Amino acid sequence: MSKCVFLWSGDLKSFIGKLSETYQVYLPVKKGTQRFYKKYVPDLNNIVMGEVRPFEPLKAFFFRAKEVVAESFENRVPSPPADKPLAILGVKACDLKGFKVEDFVFSNNTDPDPFYLKNRERNLIISSDCTCAIDTCFCLALGLKPFPQENFDLNFSPIQDGYIVEVGSSKGESLIKQHTSYFKEVAKVQEDERYRQRNQVLQDVETNLKQFDVPSQDRFQGAVERNFDSKIWEDEAKTCVECGACNAICPTCHCFLLYDQKDEKKMERLRIWDSCMIKDFARVAGGANPRKKLWMRLRNRFEKKFDFFPKVANVYACTGCGRCISACPAKIDIRKVLKRLVIGS
Repeated sequence: MSKCVFLWSGDLKSFIGKLSETYQVYLPVKKGTQRFYKKYVPDLNNIVMGEVRPFEPLKAFFFRAKEVVAESFENRVPSPPADKPLAILGVKACDLKGFKVEDFVFSNNTDPDPFYLKNRERNLIISSDCTCAIDTCFCLALGLKPFPQENFDLNFSPIQDGYIVEVGSSKGESLIKQHTSYFKEVAKVQEDERYRQRNQVLQDVETNLKQFDVPSQDRFQGAVERNFDSKIWEDEAKTCVECGACNAICPTCHCFLLYDQKDEKKMERLRIWDSCMIKDFARVAGGANPRKKLWMRLRNRFEKKFDFFPKVANVYACTGCGRCISACPAKIDIRKVLKRLVIGS
């Protein structure tokens, strides 16, 4: 079992203040029914370390929506800004799974991405348990638990009066040692409370799966391939407006577009997020498009997540976070599509 310590609720803001001396700290705050990442300032209110995932995906801190990747076509990587590294707090298990896909794409190859690697190396992840579930949560169907088990430096489990803090890396252990005055020994009664709370959230997500009849990932194998020529794709794409929200909000989508821009002083090459649901996504220079129909692009999205990545990386490129369900103005529900693929209708 990993090392665990206890932090009193009253010491949380003070601890975050200490972190902000070394890091730019981002953490979830609640506004209405939504949670959003905000940069820490001393008077920041409505901080939520538990509950459910923020609306924005974690990938935005590591794979930027827009960034300069070359200047004047010199054979060097542009220097990163001299800002403090980031500490992202309140990260949930569904976002941490996104690292399995993003790392495979940007790290595990013969030409790793220096921008992504630098962000992974510099930045600090302080995750936290989900303490409730919303109706779009279906992480259990993808083999995840609603509490982090890997890919964090520290994990906070909110309980009465404070947080059980679990160490997940040498960076996290070093942080505990630097701030020992904040942390106490964990009592057995506190561990028992965390166990009960985690079980309750597991039950809440299980209720979601039953209510929406969501198939588990052991039934996904071959489902896209079997239905490659199915009418399911045309049927589900009828309401799509090609906004790309599902791609932008997804913690594992990673496609990007390179383009050049010039001003009076220099030429820059920029990288921006791209979307497989946009009409020009697959269009080549001569104007041909192998996915000219919207339903083909919808199929491509599911093929990538539920067929390609399991084959090449042994992971489904979906985390069950439900963000795409919430963001889609056409009300396309990934759980419904998966159910149709599994049963073939």
